[in-house]
Amino acid sequence: MKNETLDVLIVGAGAAGMMCAIEAGKRGRRVRVIDHARAPGEKIRISGGGRCNFTNTRTSGAEFLSENPRFALSALKRFTPHDFLKMVERHGIAWHEKTLGQLFCDDSAKQIIRMLTDEMKAAGVTLSLGLGVKAIARDGERFVVDLDDGTRVSAASLVVATGGKSIPKMGATGWGYEVARQFDLRVTETRPALVPLTFEPGLLEQLVPLAGVAVDAVVKTTEKSRPASFTEAMLFTHRGLSGPSILQISSYWREGEAITVNMAPTEDVAARMLAAKTENGKQAVHTALGHIIPRRLAEVVCAREGLAGKLAEVGDKKLRAMAETVNAWTVKPVGSEGYRTAEVTLGGVDTAALDQQTMEAKAVPGLFFIGEVVDVTGWLGGYNFQWAWSSGWAAGQTC
Repeated sequence: MKNETLDVLIVGAGAAGMMCAIEAGKRGRRVRVIDHARAPGEKIRISGGGRCNFTNTRTSGAEFLSENPRFALSALKRFTPHDFLKMVERHGIAWHEKTLGQLFCDDSAKQIIRMLTDEMKAAGVTLSLGLGVKAIARDGERFVVDLDDGTRVSAASLVVATGGKSIPKMGATGWGYEVARQFDLRVTETRPALVPLTFEPGLLEQLVPLAGVAVDAVVKTTEKSRPASFTEAMLFTHRGLSGPSILQISSYWREGEAITVNMAPTEDVAARMLAAKTENGKQAVHTALGHIIPRRLAEVVCAREGLAGKLAEVGDKKLRAMAETVNAWTVKPVGSEGYRTAEVTLGGVDTAALDQQTMEAKAVPGLFFIGEVVDVTGWLGGYNFQWAWSSGWAAGQTC
């Protein structure tokens, strides 16, 4: 067995792990990053349609879910979106801002990965890919880690940056949670987040013709203990609902609960339909509604409400009921598409066990948890990357 002595061993060559390695390396620490994947930053590579939504300028801390939502504030304030943007610009990476403060690469997400690997190299960090961990033990004040290649590493600091369970086809597992439990740290309930929602077969059969139809929508939870509302695009799919507004609400929704969807948030559909009835009662109901929402959606809404024929033939009460279906459709999903398509994992290593300044386990000196493996989950739109950069940076100042 080969023996290696390090200051810092980081498990996980994703956004948080690489950022931590850069900062620790700058401090003159002997740092090695390992990952069982064959390439670093795989989630970075596929994010934002291949252009990486690398941060969000509107990050305030209010965009994160956790048993302790305030935990993330320290790291987010000390390493901000503007701090990361300075690094991006220093490397000559062109970027642009989309809606709601989201920043993307003009060209490719691979530029962000290259930036991070170049920074690690400059900081003297060793990167080892296609390499996993067999066992971890504590030996006095150091960690002894046996690697798959037969190497036994002794490290003063061990940083767990392995993410959550989302997108298992890319190698995601719950390994980081197992490490936390090994050292008696609590792991909160984990579940898929930023994920499409699914319907029961009966409802799905009625809505199948809508697959591919998109609308701007306001989507709200109906559970008062978890209030949330998002105004973004919504997409009907072969399984249920997707699109930014649905991915956002999925982090707050739970099985057995309903959501309310306004599919025409800028319109008073009842007023529009009653006015249309007065102006041109001879037009078909679905035709009039099709001037407000997409035609296919109008046809399905009318069919579900049992409204056919001309506007003049439909009572005002029925038109108002139909309008309510558009402006306040209450529907109960049966589940989600799960970790297979979830962008992140909700929950993780309990923040009560970690120092918010350093990300170090309070009861286990030298053990750090950063990024998605921690119980800090951001909204869609670059927030989770910013948490990775900020938490990785914070740990890198100390580990």
